[in-house]
Amino acid sequence: MGPLFTNHAWYELVGLVSLVVAVLLCYWYINTIIKSTHYNTTNTQKTYFFTAVILFYLVEGTPFAIIADDYLFSALSLQISIMSFVVMPLFILSLPKQYLDIFFWHHKRAKIASLIFAHPWPLAVAFNGLLTVFFIPAFFNIIHDIMFLQSICEVLLITLSFLTWWIIIQPSQEVADHSYFMRAAYVFFTALFLMPIGIFLLVVQDPHYTSYTTASGELFPVLTAVYDQQLAGGLLKFLQLTSYSIALFYLLKMWGLREEENEGKVDEDTRVVQGIVIKLNDRNRRNKGKKR
Repeated sequence: MGPLFTNHAWYELVGLVSLVVAVLLCYWYINTIIKSTHYNTTNTQKTYFFTAVILFYLVEGTPFAIIADDYLFSALSLQISIMSFVVMPLFILSLPKQYLDIFFWHHKRAKIASLIFAHPWPLAVAFNGLLTVFFIPAFFNIIHDIMFLQSICEVLLITLSFLTWWIIIQPSQEVADHSYFMRAAYVFFTALFLMPIGIFLLVVQDPHYTSYTTASGELFPVLTAVYDQQLAGGLLKFLQLTSYSIALFYLLKMWGLREEENEGKVDEDTRVVQGIVIKLNDRNRRNKGKKR
């Protein structure tokens, strides 16, 4: 495998840009969040953050990134899947609620965020639509030869992934306050959106990604161009469905716990008549004291 990297400079092999980004993220998290007395950062949140940063560097900064760019389409699929379905949710989960409340408190960024998250379905369509288009051979073969365009698409994908996972996880109610039912439905339908491209990659019997076809077999002789495409589809679906299944399980669990806590509770706008719960509207409340 060594001779494959002889044409690459040392800063490409170590992923200098990704390394700097990872170091800056760690510096920010340690000094702004961990060392702050205003936030109660748990060990679990710290684990989530450093796991996300390590995974980010492994897929974006090590020689794995070169393999993903030049040799294996399945490596590129794994790279994008880890960033979209593992790193982003872990990063969001690592942020303490107190930090987010202060970050969005009475600030214009809260209004912008609220406007974005008020309509979650367009975000889901945009993320899954762009990811689907990105893997369509006719589109991919064009942008893959232009590094700038591919980088723009990948950055946009990660950004949309972050926004989509924010809707699902909803770490702060300051900018988004969707019900558990809506978020569970959101996860379910989002998982369905990627079915077509995943099935296409799994069942296709001809090589369609020209830049990887010429390099097929250089790393693993048994991994032909077709097998590489099929492996890419399998990795994409596996990571996507695994992450969404975990999210759906968590949402349903928290929804059930909340319903158990609220069971038997009656507020001032609720009356129980012969075992039937009745919600009072404004007219009922005005007239409830009047006698016939």
